Amino acid sequence: MNHDIIGDIHGHADALEALLGDLGYRKSGQLWRHPGRQVLFVGDFIDRGPKQRETVELVRRMVDAGSAQAVMGNHEFNAIAWFLPDPGCPGEYLRKHFSARKGDQNRSQHQAFLAAVEGTPLHQEFVRWFLSLPLFLDLPGLRVIHACWHQAALDYLRPYLSADHRLTPEVMIPASREPEDDAEKDSPALTVFKAVEAVLKGIEIPLPAPYTFRDKEGHERNRARVRWWDRDATDYRRAVILLPGDHARIPERPVPPHARIEYDGSKPVFIGHYWLTGTPVLLSDRVACVDFSVAKGGKLVAYRWDGETALDARKFHWVGK
Repeated sequence: MNHDIIGDIHGHADALEALLGDLGYRKSGQLWRHPGRQVLFVGDFIDRGPKQRETVELVRRMVDAGSAQAVMGNHEFNAIAWFLPDPGCPGEYLRKHFSARKGDQNRSQHQAFLAAVEGTPLHQEFVRWFLSLPLFLDLPGLRVIHACWHQAALDYLRPYLSADHRLTPEVMIPASREPEDDAEKDSPALTVFKAVEAVLKGIEIPLPAPYTFRDKEGHERNRARVRWWDRDATDYRRAVILLPGDHARIPERPVPPHARIEYDGSKPVFIGHYWLTGTPVLLSDRVACVDFSVAKGGKLVAYRWDGETALDARKFHWVGK
């Protein structure tokens, strides 16, 4: 079967319907279908945009009908952790609603979804559906994962996942336990938390002191994600993902070995997550990101895959600026 891989939607149901229509999908009742293709969604259906409930319901109907498959994004993971009580801390949740370190940042990031469903039966219903989403798809000819195809992390997680690669409520507990000690956080040894972080949020490493940067939200950070798909990204300046203009300040010092996973390229892999901008281009001939920042006024992007091993940038399709 041929597939259309669609990027992070973040509550922009109108853009999704426009893109599906342009791709030749047709709406019958409340369901979008294509006679010869299937959508693969890379996750991050919620937060930020104006139509949270409508987006989840549209995607869920397509998945239930077999006209789409979907993987979990980090925003769905966070929504589950926000909802599930923390058995180790009575009265708390796996994702804290308020903390001394972050204040109400977690609620702020999740506010659009909460405004749509908090206090309604849909909240629990949607969280239950988010838990049904696999962490990855490994299909004949291609792979889909939200942020990073990290083979060592996936191998580590296999004993903890269901047979169809899903997290369980029990595994959500260690997956939400962030190390408090920086040495433990930056150790190359994998844990459930670090493995899930890697596949849903990408590989993140601390910058050499005293270097920091401001992220897209304006927060100062000393940790940055890396270009795991780039075999030549061996030093900090080339490896870390920063806003334009920030790289020149970063030293050309080698990155830690565990930050270089060197994807084997045996199948094309499609990801979202990275808030790219501009005209869609490939990350490599085997890796394509389909997140082009629709929630920041950018594009909602699809890649039309027809069985090719080497990807072709001409097969991107999008709506928006």
